[in-house]
Amino acid sequence: MSLETLLDDLSLFDDWEDRYRYIIELGNALTPLSEAEHSDAYKVPGCVSQVWLVTEHDGDKMIFRGDSDAHIVRGLVAILLDLFSGKTADEIVTFDAKAAFDKLGLGEHLTPQRSNGFQAMVRRIRNDAAASLAV
Repeated sequence: MSLETLLDDLSLFDDWEDRYRYIIELGNALTPLSEAEHSDAYKVPGCVSQVWLVTEHDGDKMIFRGDSDAHIVRGLVAILLDLFSGKTADEIVTFDAKAAFDKLGLGEHLTPQRSNGFQAMVRRIRNDAAASLAV
């Protein structure tokens, strides 16, 4: 799903309570991670909730899978996976995630802890992309 599709989908809802429900639904649709992937090796530091991100490669494209123990955070994970999966490492490191975050209205409607967690997930994705470029 593209940023534009997410914006269109969120614009269908009049208030943020409905938008939160939609974000939670996005998270509920994630493919579950295996028990082994719910380990410290995949855990994202800097998140109040537990978040796990798995990075894979499909040719020159990077694929991300993830999960969280909190419903709204799982939805944020789903949004990040939609924004970053299927892109090259170059596209990932140059993508302005903060602008996307602001465009979606998340910055003003999430608690500071959730916003910090979102940024921690973005850092992890970018670090994985940068590491793949260094190889």
